[in-house]
Order: sequence, then C-alpha cells, then structure tokens
Amino acid sequence: MEKVLVAGAHGTTGQKIISLLKESQYFTPIAMVRNQEQAERFKSKGVTSVVADLENDLTHATKGVDKVIFAAGSKGKNLKAVDQEGAKRLIDASKTNEVKKFVMLSSIGAEHPEKSDQLVDYLKAKHNADEYLKDSGLKYAIVRPGTLNNETGNGKIKLAEILESRGDIPREDVAQTLVRALHDDTANDAVFEIITGEVLIGEALDQL
Repeated sequence: MEKVLVAGAHGTTGQKIISLLKESQYFTPIAMVRNQEQAERFKSKGVTSVVADLENDLTHATKGVDKVIFAAGSKGKNLKAVDQEGAKRLIDASKTNEVKKFVMLSSIGAEHPEKSDQLVDYLKAKHNADEYLKDSGLKYAIVRPGTLNNETGNGKIKLAEILESRGDIPREDVAQTLVRALHDDTANDAVFEIITGEVLIGEALDQL
C-alpha cells in the first residue's frame, strides 16, 4: 500500500479524495491539515493526518510519503501564497523526500490565463504552479477540470490536452480522476483538461 499525502484534505473535493483512497486496495491516505482540530476529525474516521501550513516549510509533511495529491486552494483569498507558492513548497518538499509521483489539481484554462475574463489571477497562480511542477524533475500528472459542481458523479469524462469546449464536472468525478492518475501505469508527465463526458474515467486516462 502506497502512502498518499492529500493537501487540501479538509476541503470538499479533498474529503472525497480521502474517502476514495481509504477504500482503495493500492493506497493509504494521509490528510494534510492546518490545525489539530481538523486532525482529530480525520483521526475519528481512522485516517492518519499531518499538521502543516502551505505558507511554511513542508519538509516534515512529505517524509515517508510515496505520492502526493495537491487539492488545496484559498478560494481566491490568498492566491499567490497558497495556490501558487504553497504548491511550489509542497513540490520542493516532495523532491527533498523523493516522492514518486505528484498529482496536481489545476483548472481548465490554466494553460492560457490571459484569455480569461474574470479568473486571470487565479489561473495565473495555477499556471505558475503547474509550470513549476513540470520543471521539477518529479513524475507528475496535472488535472485541469472545468467548473466543479456537487452533483453525483457518473464516472464518465471528456478528456483532452486542451478541450475545445468548457463545461462542468462533479467533484466526485474529479476526485476519481486524481486518484486514478496516481497509478504508475497512467497519466505520467501528462497535462489534461476534463469535463463531464461519455468515456469511463479509466478508459479516458488509458488513452493518454
């Protein structure tokens, strides 16, 4: 069983990722949380956690970790410090402790932030973090979903390096895609966009 650190574990998507990892026969989740109260909450669910702050050194958080999912975000409140520099800190810590794969939750449109009307700063932060990961030397997968919603997932997506259309996608399906991308035989050094579609997640990733 590989140990997977989930940054942003307490968030809506992060909690779905933790549940999937807990059910997995391949992975064991480690929830990265901001405070002891959140840690106790995960402990009560039988999930190991580590208290760490994306705005500080994260070397301790990646010790003994096999793989990482970055699903943290500041919800627009602290884009540079959290979404950009926090991601970079976790990438650096992952390199230090020789993490085998880093899966980044990014956003559709992060390839060309300047084309966005309203989300330029957010997409710039995502773009910079993505580029840093690409240049890090770590094995990576960068997953760029469309607008997240809380509908029930159907396990089917539309996937391309750059999608011609925009759209929504349930958080459940995003979480499934991120967990599937952890596997060694799929989505290696890959960057792709996803929205709701007609192809099963596993099949879509196998076509990369």
